[in-house]
Amino acid sequence: MIWPALETVGPPTGDIIAGFGREKTAPRLTGGIGRDRPVKGDHMNTSRDWEKPIRRLELLMRLKSFPVAFKMLENKEDIDSIPFIRRVNHKVTMCQLTNLVRNFDWTVAATGDEFISVMCPSIIGLAKLPEFMTDGTFRSVVWAKSRADGKKYENGIPRIPTGKYEAVVMAPLVYNPFDPDIVLIYANPAQMMLLINSLQFEEYEVMQFFCVGESSCSDAIARCYNTGKASLTIPCYGERRYGHAQDDELVMALPAGLMDKALAGMETLYKRGIRYPISYAGAEVDVTSAFPAAYAAEDMIKVLRGNKRRLLLGVTGSIATGKSTVAAMLEKKGAHTIDFDVLSRVVVEPGTQGYQDIVSYFGEQVLQEDKTLDRDKLREIVFSDMEKRKRLEGFTHPRIGEEFFKLVEEFTAKDPEAIIQVVIPLLVEINMQGMFDNLLMVYAPEETQLKRLIERDKNPEDLARRIINSQMHVDDKKGYCDLLVDNSESLEKTQAQVDALWDTLKAIQKERMAEMEKQKA
Repeated sequence: MIWPALETVGPPTGDIIAGFGREKTAPRLTGGIGRDRPVKGDHMNTSRDWEKPIRRLELLMRLKSFPVAFKMLENKEDIDSIPFIRRVNHKVTMCQLTNLVRNFDWTVAATGDEFISVMCPSIIGLAKLPEFMTDGTFRSVVWAKSRADGKKYENGIPRIPTGKYEAVVMAPLVYNPFDPDIVLIYANPAQMMLLINSLQFEEYEVMQFFCVGESSCSDAIARCYNTGKASLTIPCYGERRYGHAQDDELVMALPAGLMDKALAGMETLYKRGIRYPISYAGAEVDVTSAFPAAYAAEDMIKVLRGNKRRLLLGVTGSIATGKSTVAAMLEKKGAHTIDFDVLSRVVVEPGTQGYQDIVSYFGEQVLQEDKTLDRDKLREIVFSDMEKRKRLEGFTHPRIGEEFFKLVEEFTAKDPEAIIQVVIPLLVEINMQGMFDNLLMVYAPEETQLKRLIERDKNPEDLARRIINSQMHVDDKKGYCDLLVDNSESLEKTQAQVDALWDTLKAIQKERMAEMEKQKA
């Protein structure tokens, strides 16, 4: 059996031999757009600090230009309060202003009468269209065959309603210039695909694309304002002619409130190996090994979840939340238990092939006096050496997987309707959730975790906090799990939750078996 590759990067902070202990975090990338420039101004002009998330987004996407903070102002006098504002001394187009911001690091603003044509301000609610535009004449001069076509064209362009705003302001968001309404991101199709995947990672929604043709800035800016959703389009002729958008560039407008969602999705995808630039697997070779783990795991998922009589429950949770306590309670109710922490030790016991491979590669320096593995020494060696860590995981992960499958089959042979709980601290982080019928998370407040960790491991408070903070946040992990146990109070209250959980698991199992019998009939 081949255990699927686990896309984890960066130095581990927990049980390295197992690879299933504390969360591994992605490496911090360095460099990036404008990285040597100071934040503008002596203080932050926004209600939050955008610098860190935007720098990270720039690096993960390998952007060539700044994400643009875009804001409509109800009072044009507010322009003067924006730091480092630069007013162009001639009339401009919307795409010229955007270009000055994203490529030349300017902070710019304009009122409706500062645009060359009424077309630009009409899109962002700063001007009404004159009759020669509304009747189709304007579009029929170049972009449409007849006035009728031109009128249809004009009516198809989304616009921010007039009457509310008096000016527009734009600046590189990384410098915290003001609280943006929306953010404009310019990128090539592959980069945009990553951004779309990131937005769809949680609360999935099909992304729709629009292109009115010329004046396509309306598809990004006005459509985003009017719908409150991310809007992607193809920059039009004018934006390429006057705004210098490149041949390979697309533009997406995102409500500012979606930026954290986009970055969170991108960070998770990064850990799963979905990154930009995309490496080519090869057109004329067998690309099986280059497929994501989900494809390699298809057969395993069928084997594990194809048996509808048994139920596989993945149990996870952060450190010191009481996973073992809840697992013990479930075991007393009748669940069979597989603990990956235990398996990680079994596969490297003296005399095993895993033990021999580790000693052969790392030498006897990783042995204690009794010839058992010195796990602390191993952890020290591989902590900052990615190659050695990958070799260590290569010795252990496949064998842990083999033991896991063997135990599942053994339990099922003894009890065909078994409920098998599999305790894996890093279940979500290593992307194993697809292996199980249901996922249970045991959680507790951070202060409870801290107290337990200090008492249990005798760690100083600052170290205990660092350990907790190195892991996926409880609220983030909850989103992956369909069953929860709050282990923050008394054992009696936890036991009551476990009793109810057991009834739920039995009901789920009964429903699955009924569905199986129905399909047979």
